[in-house]
Amino acid sequence: MEKFVITGGKPLHGEVTISGAKNAAVGILPATILAADVCVIENLPDISDVAVSLKILSTLGAGIKMLNRNTYEIDTTHLNCTNVPDDLSRQMRASYYFLGALLSRFGKAQVAMPGGCNLGPRPIDQHLKVFSALGAEDSVDYGMITVRAKELNGAHIFFDKVSVGATMNGMLSAVMAQGQTILENCAKEPHVVDLANFLNMCGADVRGAGTDVIKVRGVEKMHGCTYSIIPDQIEAGSYMVAAAATGGDVLIKNVTPKHLEPITAKLRRAGVDVEEFDDSVRVSRKGDILPLKINTMPHPGFPTDMQPLMGVLLSVAKGTSTITESVWDNRFRYVDELRKMGAMVQVDGQVAVFEGVDKLNPAPLRASDLRAGAAMVVAALMADGTSEIEEIGHIERGYENIVEKLRGLGAEISKVDRMPAALESAM
Repeated sequence: MEKFVITGGKPLHGEVTISGAKNAAVGILPATILAADVCVIENLPDISDVAVSLKILSTLGAGIKMLNRNTYEIDTTHLNCTNVPDDLSRQMRASYYFLGALLSRFGKAQVAMPGGCNLGPRPIDQHLKVFSALGAEDSVDYGMITVRAKELNGAHIFFDKVSVGATMNGMLSAVMAQGQTILENCAKEPHVVDLANFLNMCGADVRGAGTDVIKVRGVEKMHGCTYSIIPDQIEAGSYMVAAAATGGDVLIKNVTPKHLEPITAKLRRAGVDVEEFDDSVRVSRKGDILPLKINTMPHPGFPTDMQPLMGVLLSVAKGTSTITESVWDNRFRYVDELRKMGAMVQVDGQVAVFEGVDKLNPAPLRASDLRAGAAMVVAALMADGTSEIEEIGHIERGYENIVEKLRGLGAEISKVDRMPAALESAM
């Protein structure tokens, strides 16, 4: 097992280049199944969720060729299996996108209940609602989801709640259905739009992505393409917060500033300087962090994935801040770790109240999930002294080369082997 060792208290300075968006990649990779052809996917982040997606494709019969670290050629012409191995599907939440893609192309699919971060219940009822409306039958037995259809026909579907996953599965399953499918109350996140753009480049007819209503007119056949994934706005936001939290000055490159607007607006209100350029942002801070009120919402509201990082920043604000988590139930699990460092935080249900302290102290920490782990990295960078973070596999699910990128900004961080607990206690 490995851990991060971080000696903090130093402002971050320099430039960092953002990788491709994880949440777009894990939808686009299953979508290559629909092409039944060769696709070249560029700007893929080198992270474990992408590695699992590629392994699933290979297991299903796809040919995978690495062209460089972030570019893969994927040939799905001769897929010969529609059952995703349960050990792989349980490693990542986004494995459910293989349901929509396989159902659309083959009329059947089987995937284990998805894994990933434990952020509370992640119901798949809206996904199954889509499949059923299009004419598929589904069953959930012993943790396995099976969907089958003799044919798929367009339908008018209203989502009971805004769901990124169900919106993306709606597009995946409808692109080759007979007739038109109308999806209402859709998620508007940038990675939803990115998936729609990829599908259209492969010959699909998807309109309205990024709005409440998406219309998908089924096509008989799709084809391959070369496609570059958008930059990861959450990775960009993470480095923005890290720069602000350490009182640094960082140029964050390969970003889409419009995708960062909810994050930029909150940072500016907290007293952080943010300069926007065509494909980069510069973040710096010299004064105090000002308190904020944050309510997480679906896009274009403040993203839930950024909530733990902003919580760390607000733990040293000059005053009282509140964060209301409106998306996931278990997003405040990082608070216990933050309290170890001297933070004063009270959680009541979905609301956390932060009383700003002068500084955070180093402590032994653990990453309970992907974004909580990133928040712990920022907290350790803020603290004067050395902190250790365990369970870093969560972090590496979503952040490419985080150690190298932070070192490039002057951070003192290393990844080391952690001694097994049984051996540690025997010494």
